[in-house]
Amino acid sequence: QDDEWYEQATDVRSQLKFFEQLERLEKQRKDEQEREILLKAAKSRSRQEDPEQARLKQKAKEMQQQELAQMRQRDANLTALAAIGPRKKRRLDAPGLLTIGGEGVGVCGGSQAGLGTASPRQYPRQKITRVNLRDFIFYMEQEREMSHSLLLYRALLK
Repeated sequence: QDDEWYEQATDVRSQLKFFEQLERLEKQRKDEQEREILLKAAKSRSRQEDPEQARLKQKAKEMQQQELAQMRQRDANLTALAAIGPRKKRRLDAPGLLTIGGEGVGVCGGSQAGLGTASPRQYPRQKITRVNLRDFIFYMEQEREMSHSLLLYRALLK
C-alpha cells in the first residue's frame, strides 16, 4: 500500500467492510419493522381475540422483557467498569523485564549470556500477511518483472 512502485487494483478489505455494514443496516431495519408490527399488535384491543393476535401479543411481551434485561445488563456492565476504574496499559519497555508469552520474567545480568544480546527494549513484531496461492498468482501476472518468471510458471503448475 505504501510503496510507490505498486498500485492497488482493488481494496477487498474495504469492500467487505462495506457489505458487512450494508447487511447490518438491513438486518437492523428488518428488526425495527418487526418490532413495530409486534408493538401495534400488542397495543390493539379487539373484541374477538384470535390465536394469531394472542401469539403476537405474547411475542411482543417477550421482546420487551428481553430489551429490559439487555438494558439492565448494559447498566450493570457500565457500573462494574466504573468501579474498576480506568484501564492502565502495561509499559512494553520496562527496564530489566523480558516478556515471554504474556508473563513477565525478570532477567538478571548473569543469565543473559545464554540469550545472546538481550536489550531492555522490545522491538515491534513484523506483521504477518497470509496470501492465497490464487491471489499470489494474480499479483505475479500483473507485475511486469514477474509475469514471465519461473516462479509464476511453477505456481501455475500447482
